[in-house]
Amino acid sequence: MFLGGLIGWEREKKRRNAGLRTHILVCMGSALIMLVSLYIYQSQEIKTGVDPARIAAGVVTGIGFLGAGAIIKSDTGPRGLTTAASIWISSGIGLAVGCGYLNTALAGALLAFITLSGLKFIEDRYQTKKKKN
Repeated sequence: MFLGGLIGWEREKKRRNAGLRTHILVCMGSALIMLVSLYIYQSQEIKTGVDPARIAAGVVTGIGFLGAGAIIKSDTGPRGLTTAASIWISSGIGLAVGCGYLNTALAGALLAFITLSGLKFIEDRYQTKKKKN
């Protein structure tokens, strides 16, 4: 959350369309999906000869197409980036729950919720200051 937020804050200061919340969600989603990819193989290795981590890679690809559909090009720039990122992290949370990593999924969901609902005021406050300057 903090590393993605650092990048997002920098983008926000430069008035880029993908800002604080979008970068936080993408970073958290990547970490969550990577954790699931790493640990699912360890838990299923003895039971099957197939690499179950490939499932996570397939979900990431599929969600990428779904997220791309949420992004709309307009005259002011692309819209829907945060929606696409929230779809993506939701898939990571779902993978974690499906693998039995309930604490990881709970933490991911809580952080995503805080990012989407609790950090909007930072963006609004920063944009208000930009408009006054």
